[in-house]
Amino acid sequence: MDADNKVSGLIPQEYSGMRLDKALAMLFPEFSRSTIQKWLKDALVSIDDEILPQKQKVSGGEIFEVQIPQQRSIHSQAQDINLNIVHQDNQILVINKPHGLVVHPGAGNPDQTLLNGLLYFDRALYDLPRAGIVHRLDKDTSGLMVIARTESARLRLIEQLQSRQMSREYLAVVNGVPISGGEIDASISRHSVDRKRMAVNESGKQAISHYRIKEKYRNHCLLKVRLETGRTHQIRVHMQYIGYPVFGDPVYGQRLVVPRHASEKLVTVLKEFRRQSLHAQKLSFIHPGTGECVFFEQDLPGDMQRLIELLKEDRAIND
Repeated sequence: MDADNKVSGLIPQEYSGMRLDKALAMLFPEFSRSTIQKWLKDALVSIDDEILPQKQKVSGGEIFEVQIPQQRSIHSQAQDINLNIVHQDNQILVINKPHGLVVHPGAGNPDQTLLNGLLYFDRALYDLPRAGIVHRLDKDTSGLMVIARTESARLRLIEQLQSRQMSREYLAVVNGVPISGGEIDASISRHSVDRKRMAVNESGKQAISHYRIKEKYRNHCLLKVRLETGRTHQIRVHMQYIGYPVFGDPVYGQRLVVPRHASEKLVTVLKEFRRQSLHAQKLSFIHPGTGECVFFEQDLPGDMQRLIELLKEDRAIND
């Protein structure tokens, strides 16, 4: 832990009657309420030279002093990993994550992750939880992610995720051909037997996905999927649940089905496609610094483009 940053000032008169933790949250909007409550619990806040409980009401005019702890919550190593940065400013980064790149270090992936690359790109991210990562993509899902570069930006982005203000739209090639688009409102929790999987479960957390048909092929379909919530593996679990699993998904997919009379090129691509064909194509949110709505879009990666080209050719030849 680095040296603490001591901040002092006056409680505004208009805060009279307000709980201490709420008053401090108003004075330090860049920090979460839980963080401020931890300061109070750890006796890092004094009011007129006294340590007060968080529920104590203020009168206004008191002198406060806060020792804001400067600490590094990350112990991962910075590593030089090529990042495809779509946008950057002093508040955020927007990156296009390639498939195959793990977001966070974990069991089996202690390093060479997106987090390691972010720490190398900007050492200041050591001082943010999870190096500013506020949402994630599965290892073999490609596409857009936003990264916070300041604590205030991180909190504002998390708030948008929780209030469903951040819009995320994916493209997915699925097995089978749905008749039409629709909404999937099916709660998700950890699988009761296989703890590495997720499953639809009435007692789980609410999960809502909206899907629309973009293109139909003979045995597959290209869907646009918009997330209203962001549960682990949500799109993959939901599409399996309605009977149209994401093509190539090694966990929630189905056995390979090759269209009759398919070309050798298509058969080869279908057999060799080893990941879920899922791409985070569009991302929009309120910029935490400017307050303006920003929008980003990223083309499909090469492997999905090739798959779709061959599915189109197959449809044209065999229709």
